[in-house]
Amino acid sequence: MIRFLDIVFSLFGLIILSPLLIILAVWVRLDSKGPVLYSQVRVGLGGRDFKLLKFRSMRINADKAGLLTVGGRDSRITNAGYYLRKYKLDELSQLINVLFGDMSLVGPRPEVRKYVDLYTEAQKKVLNVRPGITDMASIAYKKENELLAGSPDPEKTYIEEIMPEKLKLNLIYIENPGIVNYFRIIFKTIFPF
Repeated sequence: MIRFLDIVFSLFGLIILSPLLIILAVWVRLDSKGPVLYSQVRVGLGGRDFKLLKFRSMRINADKAGLLTVGGRDSRITNAGYYLRKYKLDELSQLINVLFGDMSLVGPRPEVRKYVDLYTEAQKKVLNVRPGITDMASIAYKKENELLAGSPDPEKTYIEEIMPEKLKLNLIYIENPGIVNYFRIIFKTIFPF
């Protein structure tokens, strides 16, 4: 049932949001050199790699300087990218990932292999479900970049503090799946008050 809802909502979202998606694509293209979309290999269902799509918010090859972004004014982020990230508009292109079955609207956010390799056996349970655009961890850590910006060692803070807490929240969702939680998380994402 959830896969059916994912297909319907992602297709509907892509159609309804197509004017906004076109505007965002033009903005990204005019703001800096490079492609409109950025794809990054993430780990999905069953531990399989897939290409996660985002509107490009960073300069070309910026990920070579590190996988984590710290704060809203990370120097690698483009002018358009600052606003795309601030309002989570860079994530809208992931509706394509949902439509093609790589992701769900709701599920644990997919991580890069480097961090998945650090998961404990218990934490690896998050790979038993389709990753999502949103989850309780994303809602709870919506200011993650600011937390990392205030850390003397952002990667250590992410690995030792933030990632384990996010995984705990994801494991709670996995233990309580269903339509009610699906819609509750979507509602909290849209209306975060």
